Amino acid sequence: MLPIKTPVATTTTNLFLLEDIDADRTKNLAEIDRNALRAVGDWIKTFMASPHKDLGRAGPVCPFVPAALKHKTLWLAAERSAGRSAADVVRLVEDYKRLLLAAQPVDGDDANVRSIVVVFTDLTAGQAKDFWAGVLNQIGIPSYEDDGLAMGPFYEGNQDTAIYNPHFRPFISPVPFLLIRPAVISDWKFFLNNEDWLTPWARRHGEPAFHALAEELRRLPWRAGRD
Repeated sequence: MLPIKTPVATTTTNLFLLEDIDADRTKNLAEIDRNALRAVGDWIKTFMASPHKDLGRAGPVCPFVPAALKHKTLWLAAERSAGRSAADVVRLVEDYKRLLLAAQPVDGDDANVRSIVVVFTDLTAGQAKDFWAGVLNQIGIPSYEDDGLAMGPFYEGNQDTAIYNPHFRPFISPVPFLLIRPAVISDWKFFLNNEDWLTPWARRHGEPAFHALAEELRRLPWRAGRD
């Protein structure tokens, strides 16, 4: 069982569990920030943590979210983009990375359910694509390879699709946010058609990565003609 309180939860007053959003802890937030966190929190609970008929596989849209909610290791933060340069935002994301890396547990399978959702409450859907591309172009791959953290943008209009259904778009959120989570071996399913990301994935996970791919290949009928 993960601890109810972890270092990341007590390090900063800007991080909130979903149950904190309508409690006293958020009473000092501006209404725009509180409403944005509430919208994202509700979306995580009703969409990300639930199955969907168009997902293409069984289970919730994000398989890690239900465990993260149960163990209280999913935190939301409200930030603003106005007045910040690209370098400012990169430094901000680096700060949240450090908080997540310090969160308990840091080892074992339970460590994979930790995540921080950085919600930019004043960012419009039209700005989000270029905004996040500028940030991730600078720190996305190094964060994965060196720190073992994956980051992904969510926003209205995001055209990225589900792995098992190219017509289902699960990365469309009511308010733009950046998800920061631990890297996992199954990330290769997102990176298979992108050499820029597949190579860092292989370097990060080493020999277990090749075993994961082999296990997946054994399920496919590509050797049927030889049997």
